[in-house]
Amino acid sequence: MTQSTSMFFGPARLFGGALLAAALGGAALSAWAQPADHRGHAMQAGGGMGGMGGMQMHGRMVEKMLDRVNATAEQRAQIKQITERAAVEMKAQHESGRALREQGMKLFTQPVVDANAAEALRAQMLQQHDQGSRRMMQTLLEVSRVLTPEQRKTLAEGMAKRGDMMRRHQQERQSLEGKPAAR
Repeated sequence: MTQSTSMFFGPARLFGGALLAAALGGAALSAWAQPADHRGHAMQAGGGMGGMGGMQMHGRMVEKMLDRVNATAEQRAQIKQITERAAVEMKAQHESGRALREQGMKLFTQPVVDANAAEALRAQMLQQHDQGSRRMMQTLLEVSRVLTPEQRKTLAEGMAKRGDMMRRHQQERQSLEGKPAAR
């Protein structure tokens, strides 16, 4: 492992790196944005990854993050190219996942649910999820090669702060609704 990748994936950076992966992966997925309900679930039959009013927000969030680290025009162009390429692949991945979820709904609405078929479907869903996760990590690694270690550190710190803020807001909403706070 090179010094720059070991620095980025060290224990102190793991949490921030995971959040950064989610944000950058969200930008890659913006090609198939869809509206979401108040819980961040897709409102379309078959589900999907709506989240926070649709994935388009992640494109703006990435732009803001790139602004925060003073990314150069060349870095922005390279990252846009990386995320657009990933978006094409992730769109197909999303459609495949939707088909599996629809298959699951049909399976579970049968008078008698076939346990073997349910297990086979679960295995397919895990494989499909793994492929998507792998592609998102590939996107993150490609982007990490474009940014400097200092830029990656700044992004990770910003994402950690954003994650903390989002958890506080979620806890506040849950307390207003009279639900116990998740930890």
